Amino acid sequence: MTAVPQSTPPLVAARNVQKAYGAVNVLSDVSFDIFPGITGLLGSNGAGKTTMLGMILGLHPVDAGTLLVNGKDPGAAGPEIRALVGYAPEHHTLPPTLQADDFVRHVAELHGLPPTEAATRSNDALWLVGLGEERFRPLGTMSTGQRQRVKLAQAIAHDPQLVLLDEPTDGLDPVQRDAMLELIKHISTEFGINIVVSSHLLDEVEQVCTGIVILSEGRTLTWGRLDELQLQGQSGIVLQVDGSEEKTQALASYLQGVGCTVWIQGPRLQIDAAGDVFDLVRDAVIDHQLGIVRLSRQKLSLEDVFMESLG
Repeated sequence: MTAVPQSTPPLVAARNVQKAYGAVNVLSDVSFDIFPGITGLLGSNGAGKTTMLGMILGLHPVDAGTLLVNGKDPGAAGPEIRALVGYAPEHHTLPPTLQADDFVRHVAELHGLPPTEAATRSNDALWLVGLGEERFRPLGTMSTGQRQRVKLAQAIAHDPQLVLLDEPTDGLDPVQRDAMLELIKHISTEFGINIVVSSHLLDEVEQVCTGIVILSEGRTLTWGRLDELQLQGQSGIVLQVDGSEEKTQALASYLQGVGCTVWIQGPRLQIDAAGDVFDLVRDAVIDHQLGIVRLSRQKLSLEDVFMESLG
């Protein structure tokens, strides 16, 4: 297991957490920190993601290890924590005859809001997720995409500090999925709500998340800031130049002559070398009378991070 440390206090801190149901070990050794932003809780089906979310909410006791949410034990301070946390479950089974507005208002009241404020917040949340004109429709008449937005609305209506979303794009087509991910990103950045997205889809986590926790078979494989994990162990540089093919080839030959390994893909060069070669590459580009379109560290994809964590 690897981890990238952070300087700010974690919202959720897990250390050697274990959970079993009878003879079945669901979580056997889970340790991670969740920090402000959008965090992807990533793993295949059966990895223990939903169980972990339930433990953060204080719905399942920890068998061994420690779990703190905002510095508190969710097993001992469950109601206090649930007042500060929103949750959207994976399943789509909602009361079919209940109107969306009534459902979101009811959940807001369960989180401790008085009835008048809960009604106002319900209305605002449904407009925010794009269901303002549909807020009085019975849930049973709504599509899967609309029910996913209702679940998001009830999770944020009480203005929580942390929102847990379990498979928020399940059942959505590609267009609906992208719209949901953009909505999640908007809610986090514009309203300062920290979000945990539980998913088994690498691309959607990479699209919106600033941090990740990867679980596999009840254990933590890796966790930390996504951008820092993508740079771990990478010494390469990606360079894209603006200039003639002849000058680009001459630049590549020069860099190879001073000890770099260079792959050329049109105007894009991938350069591997020992040590920090940013200044060398920058000066070489100028000397060869080329423009710099992009000069950055080579980054792993989230799939690469996932596969490396699997060993």
